[in-house]
Amino acid sequence: MHVSPDAVPTMAFDWGAIKWFVTPSTVQGATGTFGEVIINPGQGHARHNHPDAEEIIYVISGEAVQMVDDGEPFPIKEGDTVHIPAGAYHSTFNATWRPLRLIVTYTPGGEEKALEAAPDLRVHGAGSVARWRQA
Repeated sequence: MHVSPDAVPTMAFDWGAIKWFVTPSTVQGATGTFGEVIINPGQGHARHNHPDAEEIIYVISGEAVQMVDDGEPFPIKEGDTVHIPAGAYHSTFNATWRPLRLIVTYTPGGEEKALEAAPDLRVHGAGSVARWRQA
């Protein structure tokens, strides 16, 4: 199956955006989740966990500070991979002026559904472009 970024909706948040290309609810037979996450400069996501799924983060471009399992935060940059065990609390913060682009997977898939409850979620339909306002 082929999935184009223009064929899936964009989940936009105050901190950035996500496009889920493969999820168990959108691709028949899929058991994992695969998507691209963009974290805007000076933004990040708060400490959270996925009780029933491991997460893998691959940095496409940019730099950030990553925390895993309430450990000491460490820098990540282009080409780095971070494994987050199921249930481990973690956070990612982009302290630079450039957007941070990540590939994110959940195994098993389905954890992306939790984001639908985020108070700042705005969904942009497939083919549309999310726009951010400056504060």
